[in-house]
Amino acid sequence: MANAKKKRKAALLGLGLDSDGHKRITTGENFALVGGTQETHEQMTEKAIKINEKLKARGKQLETVTREEFDDIAHEVGLKKAKPRQ
Repeated sequence: MANAKKKRKAALLGLGLDSDGHKRITTGENFALVGGTQETHEQMTEKAIKINEKLKARGKQLETVTREEFDDIAHEVGLKKAKPRQ
């Protein structure tokens, strides 16, 4: 078994930093979303679902998609890459 390949695992983690006093947690097969106002949490949920739909349409899974493909999909659903702080 030393030569057996380990199955890769991947998950999306969404963290809503704003709050309206309610605790929100949503999980899916490959994502977990925590926190945020109702609006923020709904947006995170929508984007996680859309990412999974686009992965499925490409015949991919989160574990098998390349970083570049994921970046393309994330951009397609409206996510923007954070710019590093200087």
